[in-house]
Amino acid sequence: MVHYEARSAELTSSQLEAGRLLFAGQCDFIAAVNSMHALPPITLPEVCFAGRSNVGKSSLVNALTGRKTLARTSQTPGRTRQLIFFDLAHRLQLVDLPGYGYASAPKSDIKAWTNLTRKYLSGRISLQRVFLLIDSRRGVGKADWEIMELLNDTAVSWAAVLTKADKLKPAALETVCKVTEAAITKHVAAFPELFVTSSKRGDGVAHLRGHLALFAEN
Repeated sequence: MVHYEARSAELTSSQLEAGRLLFAGQCDFIAAVNSMHALPPITLPEVCFAGRSNVGKSSLVNALTGRKTLARTSQTPGRTRQLIFFDLAHRLQLVDLPGYGYASAPKSDIKAWTNLTRKYLSGRISLQRVFLLIDSRRGVGKADWEIMELLNDTAVSWAAVLTKADKLKPAALETVCKVTEAAITKHVAAFPELFVTSSKRGDGVAHLRGHLALFAEN
């Protein structure tokens, strides 16, 4: 297994503990919206999770919060079809975005929620960082590049998160990490750190919690 801390900026024990405590707190569903007009009011800093359909966004949200059913998961690509907002301990809002790319849904529906995702990513002033999830088995795809370029153009900070690291053997994971790190360097809005995670095994979850806690309102 790739030792993910080797690819991550070191966090102090107090920062890791702050992340643990934040995500051990209450996490409540706020809203599921399908238009920009229905977005909840801006009250807290926000971080969001974006990525291709079936990349594991909902599974990662569940792993971070330690709740198996907070965010709905499914083996069917495109199950999340709205922007899902959660209030984490009244200090940070988490947003689970609809997946882009392939999904088991009518093309008109896919176009609608893809457009909504793009509008949210480029126009939400409370958005502190986008965590762009990439399936480690597939690597960076054309649709991922398009989102990266959108975030560059709108000057929205984003960070790459490899998911499903448990699905690869160490050598294959090492290769996809290097390729993804090379891709990150080509985008000015990208955070330089690569997060490597497995929602199933828990790899990288504590570190990502500590990083996310840096955005929480004190």
